[in-house]
Amino acid sequence: MSAKRILLVEDEEHLLKTIQLNLELEGYTVTSAINGIEALKEFRKAHFDLVILDVMLPEMHGFDVCEEIRKENTRVAILFLTAKSSGSDRVQGLKLGADDYLTKPFNLEELLLRVQILLKRGNVAPAAQSMEVYTFGDNEINFKTYEIKGVDGQRTEITKREIALLKLLIDKAGKVVSREEILDTVWGTDVYPSSRTIDNYILAFRKYFEKKQKEPEHFHSIRGVGYKFTE
Repeated sequence: MSAKRILLVEDEEHLLKTIQLNLELEGYTVTSAINGIEALKEFRKAHFDLVILDVMLPEMHGFDVCEEIRKENTRVAILFLTAKSSGSDRVQGLKLGADDYLTKPFNLEELLLRVQILLKRGNVAPAAQSMEVYTFGDNEINFKTYEIKGVDGQRTEITKREIALLKLLIDKAGKVVSREEILDTVWGTDVYPSSRTIDNYILAFRKYFEKKQKEPEHFHSIRGVGYKFTE
């Protein structure tokens, strides 16, 4: 099996060299960049399994880099490194499509563990591998291409996390899935999402798939218990 490829974007030279060395010692192939413009150039040259991305970068802000990457690739995992620890920054990063968020200074072993978990998680939730296309009513979900067809008939590409959550709910159709199970399965080691965050995903699913969003037939929130999908 070929080594996983990581794009490391960090403008602090000492930190970049330290992280790169430790990643290479773990067997990963690492390409480094010291600013946002260089990061995008490197990203477009080759396939990467993970992008480790500093937020405060010269030339182009890390959030902008993340946004550009997500326009071109919804599958690659993105881990933010930042000196900012405010909740609003975490939320912004996750909204832009990041998969994880680690605040400086951090424990190197924790970084390596998070990298390992993100890479194991792969491009989609493991259960989604066995089902390529799922249809219900007039709706369609393609778990391979991340493309959906909703009630408006339009085809739209959604995020990796949306696909993972959809697959979990569909796998357990008719059953209530607890918030804890969703966090363990879809978010893994991330500790930031709240019930409100999951509610927002459910609201997005209703916009995609429900004919009457206020009277949902498929995506339900069970107060104090969890969430349920019904065909």
